[in-house]
Amino acid sequence: MRLCSACLLGIKCRYDGKSKPNEKVLSLANKETLIPICPEQLGGLPTPREPSEQRGKEIITKSGKNVTKNFENGADEVLKLAKLFNIKEAILKQKSPSCGSGQIYDGTFSKTLIKGDGVTTLLLKRNGIKVISEKEL
Repeated sequence: MRLCSACLLGIKCRYDGKSKPNEKVLSLANKETLIPICPEQLGGLPTPREPSEQRGKEIITKSGKNVTKNFENGADEVLKLAKLFNIKEAILKQKSPSCGSGQIYDGTFSKTLIKGDGVTTLLLKRNGIKVISEKEL
């Protein structure tokens, strides 16, 4: 059993109101239990919502609104689920300010990637949970 970004399972929860179904993830879901999570929704943000990127330790929307607390709250809720189900691994959407693993956007909304982890990924890793992206499957 693993946690999985809900958008990768075809759930329309991304900032743009769409999903990002991934064939490898969908195939894996036929073989094992994947618990869908969307940290942004769990943190109280609507779908659709304004795009956000990580700028230093803060998460800022394209118009400049600070939504860091929403992202932190969502990460906390995901960690609660991980602990509840004794989860040891998660498959999370690459490049996301919540779920990104290894690479995230740089906060300029220019599609520039930098080395780093999203808010949820960082919290899960700090709690001993392995995080991989859909590309690492």
